[in-house]
Amino acid sequence: FAQSSTLFTNQGGTLDRRIGSKLQVPPAALQSFISVSIIVSIPIYDGILVPVARKFSGLPSGITMLQRIGTGMALSLVSTVIAALVEMKRLKTAREFGLVDQPNARIPMSLWWLVPQYVLFGVADVFTMVGLQEFFYDQVPDALRSLGLALYLSIFGIGSFISGFLISVINKTTGGGGESWFSNNLNRAHLDYFYWLLAGLSTMELLLYGFFTRAYAYKKKQEDTAVM
Repeated sequence: FAQSSTLFTNQGGTLDRRIGSKLQVPPAALQSFISVSIIVSIPIYDGILVPVARKFSGLPSGITMLQRIGTGMALSLVSTVIAALVEMKRLKTAREFGLVDQPNARIPMSLWWLVPQYVLFGVADVFTMVGLQEFFYDQVPDALRSLGLALYLSIFGIGSFISGFLISVINKTTGGGGESWFSNNLNRAHLDYFYWLLAGLSTMELLLYGFFTRAYAYKKKQEDTAVM
């Protein structure tokens, strides 16, 4: 979650952001695709996916809360993989056009290459973040629901701290022998390596999540037997 407003934006700042002959899109504006994809995905989820899933599962919600969260985690993993592949393409283009040592030069690669990772990230939000909010509100004791929502919100802060810690450690480790993965010159940096690392960690996380959620018993009686 921490990458969409930081490293994704840094990537966008190096690309060709022109639309037509006069308009130039600010790199941070790409974050709007997250909001747009959320707005588009929610009615699709409620109007199409839930009714279809309901026919197979028999659950009013179509899928369980934990399944919804897990689906979003998987989509987030795919988004990270796409981000890594796009960054590899960006670095390759910089080398082909001799722009490696020109960090302020615009790489002849369209900003629209970044759109899929933003869109998929927004779709993942529809599953994971909404599912988490529902889970923390519904599954805690009734008297502690406010605390449950506070725990849900704490995820964002904890995730940002972990991301910052990883970046700090990697920057110190890789910067000693040459260019850091997070060099100020992004054409010599390796954000793709970092994305692949996040993808690997996300894969491990998803596997552990699937293992532990199988043992979870829902508070609500109608979903007691429905586990991921």
